[in-house]
Amino acid sequence: MEHTTPEPRIGDAFGRTLQRCWAAGAACEITERDDGYISAADATRYFTPAEDLSELDQRAVALAQGRILDVGTGAGRHALALQQQGKDVLGLDPSPGAVAVARQRGVAAELGSIAHPPEGIGTFDTFLLLGNNLGLLQGEQAAPEVLRQLAALARPGALLLGTGMDPAGSDPEHTAYQDRNRARGRMPGQIRMRVRAGALATEWFDYLLLAPHELERLIRPSPWQRETIHEQGPKYLAVLRLR
Repeated sequence: MEHTTPEPRIGDAFGRTLQRCWAAGAACEITERDDGYISAADATRYFTPAEDLSELDQRAVALAQGRILDVGTGAGRHALALQQQGKDVLGLDPSPGAVAVARQRGVAAELGSIAHPPEGIGTFDTFLLLGNNLGLLQGEQAAPEVLRQLAALARPGALLLGTGMDPAGSDPEHTAYQDRNRARGRMPGQIRMRVRAGALATEWFDYLLLAPHELERLIRPSPWQRETIHEQGPKYLAVLRLR
């Protein structure tokens, strides 16, 4: 008799992972790629104290100014670091569980995304896309609209501070996936993925790993221009300014 594996129930698997980690002090974040590749990562990284943030993150926190929107705030680690410096920051995340955890930790956080911001959210002087959240550009097709939507929430001369990672030099399993992307007309570091938590899974979504030169190509026709890029191995912080 043939047995088939049932599809997971769609829901807030990312939020559930953060809630478990907040309650127990430890949890694994399980992600699934659309080629079947499964990875597990320590979810405590979403709770990193301000003093232990990476050098790139600390640089971004120092550069952030005015009214700040922390896009994809998760458990609020960057927002909390900003609050400790007396800065005005609002966290934004599409995960109800993440927003609940961030609020429990003292972050002013709202449910939503750049594509679907909360009504009356207002405008901002700085946008943070940290924790590799330049990945929220998704890919070549989606990036122009994401950049336009950020600009629609921006005040004149606004800053966009985002971290990313160059996917070059990956192990053979990732290199094969990048080759598959190229063959399908996608960017090499474009990942189709979902987060799993037991029998629960998020919807599939695109996430983008891109090199600095690829980022520069994506922003060229956008309302944003590069001020500088701080590189640290394959990781980097991009500082963009609204034209």
